[in-house]
Amino acid sequence: MQEYRSVNPATAELIAEYESHSDAHIAAAIDAARSAFHDWRRGDFAQRSKFLNELAAQLRAGREDFARLMAIEMGKPIRDGLGEVEKCARLCEYYAVHAPAFAADEEVAADTGATRSSISYQPLGIIFAVMPWNFPFWQALRAAIPAVAAGNAVVLKHAPNVAGCALALEKILRQALLSAGGPPELFANLFISHEQAGALIDHTLVRGVTFTGSTRAGRSIGARAGAALKPAVLELGGSDPCVIFADADIKRAARLCAQSRLINGGQSCIAAKRFIAVAGIHEEFLQAFLSEMRAPVMGNPLQTEATLGPLARLDLREALHAQVQTTIAEGGRLLLGGEIPEGPGAYYPPTVLADVTPGMTAGREELFGPAAAIMRADNEEHAIELANATDFGLGAAIFTGDPDRVAELARSGLEAGSVFINDFVKSDPRLPFGGIKASGYGRELGREGLRAFTGSKTIVQA
Repeated sequence: MQEYRSVNPATAELIAEYESHSDAHIAAAIDAARSAFHDWRRGDFAQRSKFLNELAAQLRAGREDFARLMAIEMGKPIRDGLGEVEKCARLCEYYAVHAPAFAADEEVAADTGATRSSISYQPLGIIFAVMPWNFPFWQALRAAIPAVAAGNAVVLKHAPNVAGCALALEKILRQALLSAGGPPELFANLFISHEQAGALIDHTLVRGVTFTGSTRAGRSIGARAGAALKPAVLELGGSDPCVIFADADIKRAARLCAQSRLINGGQSCIAAKRFIAVAGIHEEFLQAFLSEMRAPVMGNPLQTEATLGPLARLDLREALHAQVQTTIAEGGRLLLGGEIPEGPGAYYPPTVLADVTPGMTAGREELFGPAAAIMRADNEEHAIELANATDFGLGAAIFTGDPDRVAELARSGLEAGSVFINDFVKSDPRLPFGGIKASGYGRELGREGLRAFTGSKTIVQA
């Protein structure tokens, strides 16, 4: 069986199969990317901004086709796919404006005894991006755009089940580069095996690695990059908590918590997965949350009325269902869903598990699908303790009627890369994004994302 094959998760029908690239093809792509990098880094930011704005225009021009492609390759509802494409366009436009300032030299104000001291942020070269299937346009561009805006080249290994999306990205990126007068070989998509990917990490012309995916795979990639003395950005799994305090707007909290749990069919690292309500309002929140979780319309993602599509693959559904069943056997209480529907496709209904504790499967592992773990806290202090009782540390949310009062909890009490107060965690081009603990290290987006694959060079004039 070929590794790169697209299968419609709503119908189980084969869409296409793709030939893997040979070692000779990979070598040629790396040599071309290296040459393109030398041309690109000598260009000015006006050219880079032109490229980014042209890419934004091409994304919007093809948004219907791109959304349909995501729907048939990984099950994303059409309207969600349209939103993803628009977010990618805004990402491009953001860096078109702000990349020059983010990459500008910084003067050192302190007296160093020299006439002038400064720090220059220089691109590294070829960055190897290994990306997942759940946001096939956003994840790849979230990694690639800041790197290219900083002056780097990017080669992409996308997830095998979204090969069509990978080819579409390569096409529009190269078209936009050509329109800006840049070298199209600056970006390349590669259909390669895990062994070939490992060899790319080791390749002397590859100068950095960015990976989004599971913690297990991240450990392996991070170790190999470290052995090769190359910087890496690892955005890994999450078991994000939503903490609901007694003074919160319960209905609003329930609505936003359910939205966070179900976004992208629950297949998101930063989707909330554990919902921790304090004792006084636990039952009220639970009932409101159940009502919100019953609301989605599960159906074919090509149908505009569908708000919840299938999971991306049948094996992913099997893994999620096994986690649900194991949690029930461990003492969790099934309140909604939890049954595999009849018929074709990788559909799984919104599922709610109550009475979950940190030692249970749903309290310990990442649930990558529309299944929620409800936990009860004795008080606010206990709620924060439960929120931190995980190996992960990607995002966290607190719902309260007094956001100023919990600001310090957000700052120093919750162990997470992002904390949102009275909203669910989301990524934004303007804000650095990433995790701590088993959720990885390094940052994407914002100024930090652009500088992630630059070298800070000290320049001193005597």
